Amino acid sequence: MKYLAFATGMMAATAAVAETPVLTVYTYDSFVSDWGPGPAVEAAFEEICGCDLKLVGAGDGAALLARIKLEGARSDADVVLGLDTGLTGAAAATGLFSPHGQTVTTDVPNPFGELGSWDDANFLPYDWGYFAFVYDTTKLENAPTSFEELAASDVKIVIQDPRSSTPGLGLLLWVKEQYGDGAAAMWEGLADNVVTVTKGWSEAYGLFLEGEADMVLSYTTSPAYHIIAEEDQSKAAAAFPSHYMQIEVAGKLAGSDQPELADQFLSFMVSDGFQSIIPTTNWMYPAFTPAAGVPDAFAAPIAPEQARLIATDKVQAIRDEALAEWLGALSQ
Repeated sequence: MKYLAFATGMMAATAAVAETPVLTVYTYDSFVSDWGPGPAVEAAFEEICGCDLKLVGAGDGAALLARIKLEGARSDADVVLGLDTGLTGAAAATGLFSPHGQTVTTDVPNPFGELGSWDDANFLPYDWGYFAFVYDTTKLENAPTSFEELAASDVKIVIQDPRSSTPGLGLLLWVKEQYGDGAAAMWEGLADNVVTVTKGWSEAYGLFLEGEADMVLSYTTSPAYHIIAEEDQSKAAAAFPSHYMQIEVAGKLAGSDQPELADQFLSFMVSDGFQSIIPTTNWMYPAFTPAAGVPDAFAAPIAPEQARLIATDKVQAIRDEALAEWLGALSQ
């Protein structure tokens, strides 16, 4: 009888586990790391969803889209979190994403419209920031303050591959938007400064911290991590005349077998419960400012006239030309 009762209990527990719905979210590796937003997001959402939130790291941002394209309609993902506006046009063109159905007012600066306006039917923002070259002030006294100064210097940098990384793509678009037909020449000037090109942001930043390069492509908010988490004031972001903007987004897969749960997650993503996690785990500005605001250690945002961003519908054509210029310069 004891064995029968034990077996019955085990069957009931197994059935309960089997009935718990699973929401699978593809994201980038740093998001799911122990120090990233993933653990806190998972715990907070599972408290309200009655589900099992499965966060799957799939490389860097651009690698996410490549994986979704490869898997197509048979993908296990319900939500993809970690694309940005440099990729949303290509992502929408796959036909694999469905409208989120939400009307939101964001705190993301919009170079193409009024503050707060958001008109992408498939993708919702969750954070934003500006790309910048980060350096150690104790090792590099006079950091370059423009691409021209950087190209003319012997400062060594580590950057990310635009084919797999959203920061890498952001740098590509930054140079192309700023220099236009002169972008190829700028890359030829920068080629000698590049120590290596990594697949993703985590690898690049790790090499910088290990002393393998003087500067690393990252964000204006990256020094806040060192100030808050390590009480280290030695890291700074070089101030250029302009900085390219990144807006990170998430979208629901049309083939999701948990569409209602996916909608619930997207609603949670734009709420204070999610947004309050972002500043001190993803080290970016939240897309919807939480009640607690952002830490004082965060640098003041770039002035509107310094912000650069290419409209989503123009990125793909520009990207192909810019990538060819980048490959040509770095392969010499």
